Amino acid sequence: MKSSFFEQLRLAGFPLGLGLVSVLVSGTLNRVMIVEMNIPASLVGLFFALPLLISPLRIWLGYRSDAYPIWGLRREPLILFGSLLAGLGVSGATLALVQTKSLSALIVGMLVLAFVAYGFGKNLSSNTFEALLADKFVGDQRPRAVTFYKVAMFVGIMLGALLLGRLLDPYAEMRLLVIVVSTAVGTFLLTIVSIARQEPREAAIQSESQEARGTAFWTTFKTMIWADPQIRRFFIFVMLTVIGTLAQDVLLEPYAALVLNMSVGETTRLTAIWGAGTLLSMGAAGAWLIKRYGYVRVVRVGLLLGILTFLGLILSGALELTTVFLLLVFFLGVSTGLSASGMLSAVIDFTTAERAGLLMGVWGVAHNLGQAAGNLVSGTLVDIIRALQGDALTAYGLVFALEAVLLLAALWLLKDIKISEARILAALRQREPDAL
Repeated sequence: MKSSFFEQLRLAGFPLGLGLVSVLVSGTLNRVMIVEMNIPASLVGLFFALPLLISPLRIWLGYRSDAYPIWGLRREPLILFGSLLAGLGVSGATLALVQTKSLSALIVGMLVLAFVAYGFGKNLSSNTFEALLADKFVGDQRPRAVTFYKVAMFVGIMLGALLLGRLLDPYAEMRLLVIVVSTAVGTFLLTIVSIARQEPREAAIQSESQEARGTAFWTTFKTMIWADPQIRRFFIFVMLTVIGTLAQDVLLEPYAALVLNMSVGETTRLTAIWGAGTLLSMGAAGAWLIKRYGYVRVVRVGLLLGILTFLGLILSGALELTTVFLLLVFFLGVSTGLSASGMLSAVIDFTTAERAGLLMGVWGVAHNLGQAAGNLVSGTLVDIIRALQGDALTAYGLVFALEAVLLLAALWLLKDIKISEARILAALRQREPDAL
């Protein structure tokens, strides 16, 4: 299915809105619950872990998307429903917060339900959107498309961080509720505009759905996913890459403050520096690097750069080289962007028309579990090492070294991953021998 430039640009509205809602949850509500509402940080951490913990549902949701069309469509209705549910979850959580003066079992239950709804909706809509990209784009279009829409989500996150911060100053409970509900409604309307009539409507869709429906979910999972060594290797590779790349998310700012004595204002700029490197490298990878060199080489360069950068972060802290540290943060963003772009292109290539939703669910689970494990392991290790040894450079340096080791393991595993040998792609090879 060919699409015009306008249609492709319109499709960017969904990831843009997803970025806005994500920052609203992870940034705004996170701070309000801990600082303004005095809710224990451990309980807040549980709330925000729920969307990641329920991410294994993505595999089943992807199977349902492939096999059971709604009104003849496999993707558009589920994306819209997921966006609506995510917005209701965020709005419900905010309403529960502003209506309470003290934390009770009822309020905790309402918040758990709201965050589960948000997580379910986000997982459903984002997973189905990725399957839509696999349906809609082919050949060289795929790496450019997935990278462009990931960049659109980053733009949404950056815009959200800037705009929401200004709108909430000064803070007031009703102001927060109005902003949250307005953002949720606006995001849902943006999703409607973005998604409408974007799904291919070829006659083959019905036969593909019927074929996917012919095998039960658990049988499909055991015979086509779990039993395939290539899929298992790629799942582990995604997790290692995500943990090795993103475990530093909660560490860079405190490392800069404790080891390099940087001020709050200086450490606040680190996210912008990292984000600039990520966006630039993702843009370059999507525009021409992957097309010219292939995603395997792009991933390999990203992993190697990440390994060297983590080692450099340790040395810059030991030698107290603040300027070098800032430059390395930029290159860490470049490494993240290259690795993410190449990995996304591999993910989108690791699909079939019949099983796009199912396979996108598998890779989404790998990414989310990797992100959750990275945040949990990195923070826990720093606390344990500092409690035993007390030195911040040693604690953070060991975690950075561990991330370098994980990226090295991912690099080693990459050589054994042969996407074209995956059993689930056998049918595609038989129909289109030149497609892979």
